[in-house]
Amino acid sequence: MSEEYVQEFVDVDGARLGLQVYPEPTGVPDAPVVVICPAMGVRARYYRPFAAALRAAGLAVVVADLRGTGASTPAPSRTCRYGYAELVADVGAVLAALKPRLDGRTRVLLGHSLGGQAALLHLALHDGAAADGLALVACGVPWWRRYAGLFGFGVLPYTQGIAATAALLRVWPGWGFGGRQARGVIRDWAYTARTGRFPRLDGVDTEAALRTVDLPVLAVSVDDDRHTPQATLDHLCGKLTGAAVTRERYTAAQAGARMDHFTWVRSAGPLAARIAAFATSLPRR
Repeated sequence: MSEEYVQEFVDVDGARLGLQVYPEPTGVPDAPVVVICPAMGVRARYYRPFAAALRAAGLAVVVADLRGTGASTPAPSRTCRYGYAELVADVGAVLAALKPRLDGRTRVLLGHSLGGQAALLHLALHDGAAADGLALVACGVPWWRRYAGLFGFGVLPYTQGIAATAALLRVWPGWGFGGRQARGVIRDWAYTARTGRFPRLDGVDTEAALRTVDLPVLAVSVDDDRHTPQATLDHLCGKLTGAAVTRERYTAAQAGARMDHFTWVRSAGPLAARIAAFATSLPRR
């Protein structure tokens, strides 16, 4: 059974971000800290099995709900206009709030799917020194051209149809995908699916900024992931021309269970051990 976390909050720009802070791992003073940014529509509490595995591997763990998801506000509505720019800035707000607990310790940002995009873009646009390493798990740019065969031709109308619906209704109701989301998040996500590029954020060329990221990156695709198959992560890694990227695949054989874009969290013991090895290999502050 996973140990319980302490629920904390960070106030930023009219939003309140929920943080789940887990107990320090037993017998590991000043353990490396992993800050997890979840996937679109996935509550932080979903990662409890993964947090337990990371703690067992000797890491301290914090999971931050994305804006509008789980314990974080505002709940997506027709009045919400936020998009990727706000999600990216929220990563900085979380790290700033955690600063007293992070100072002097190795810190790894770990992003799943949309959370990985937000973490990476924060490092590129705002503070490349905010983390010592970045781990991307089941994350990628969902460009329709990076999906195999006829499936890719379905991704384009599917993603753009969701964006059109969100624009029309002024919110995405969560019909079968992603949970309820602000239309700006869906707009920016659909842009990446259509073009294979990130949109400009606050007037900044994100594609150029990504080339300046120079910290170690562990990029892990998982078996049977139809949402972000390995080619979409390869496409994302191709943007990181200045980073030392280690590209790996987490298989069902390693996990001892079938997996997909979400369920790898439940069988993540070997993956947690790999992330711990990555964290301990990073230079200490």
